[in-house]
Amino acid sequence: MRRVVEPELMNDIAQAEAYANADFEQADNLIMEAFNLHFPGTELKENILDLGCGPGNISFLFAKRFPDSKIIGIDGSAEMIRLASARKKAGLGLYDHITFITDIIPGAVIPPVKYSAIVSNSLLHHLHYPEVLWNTIKQYSAPDTKILIVDLFRPANKEAALGIVNRYAAKEPEILQRDFYHSLLAAFTPKEIEQQLVDAGLTQLKIETISDRHLLIAGETKANNYSR
Repeated sequence: MRRVVEPELMNDIAQAEAYANADFEQADNLIMEAFNLHFPGTELKENILDLGCGPGNISFLFAKRFPDSKIIGIDGSAEMIRLASARKKAGLGLYDHITFITDIIPGAVIPPVKYSAIVSNSLLHHLHYPEVLWNTIKQYSAPDTKILIVDLFRPANKEAALGIVNRYAAKEPEILQRDFYHSLLAAFTPKEIEQQLVDAGLTQLKIETISDRHLLIAGETKANNYSR
């Protein structure tokens, strides 16, 4: 099945709120578990960059896990950042080490600091041009920056995509089911991502499937593409 791209940004209020209110706890926890598995014993006390942070799910998980770090969450959707900022405020000071930014990669005004980790969840499939993500990672990583990317992968056909939606989102609002289906059609296959990493010179990052719909790209950067 060929990839079918979707709009890059979720700027619709109903769309953003449906996503923010959905139960992604199991999938989100997979990300934290994967980080602990791939980088055991890591205690991050520097900067963490969350690309495509949405309403902040992963930013908040990392903030709890690494309270001495500083987290930058960036998303192109103003509605998503509005929801993330409201959640931060509701935390009553627990998340003061998170900064949320509304901006679009490439060209986003990301603080030029050393990032000890760069994470991203469900951004890659939104991008019309996947090299945008890989080039941003190269630009803001330093030697030994820990990279953890989680995203959907494209099923074999539309029938399989519908089956996944029915299996995991049958009780969710119709708008979320629709977006989930289109996200599956827009996702990349592991082979496509493997070639993307080769083209980007990021072959130290490795791909693995972690569920019947999610894949993970993880590793540490080697070349120093970071500049102050």
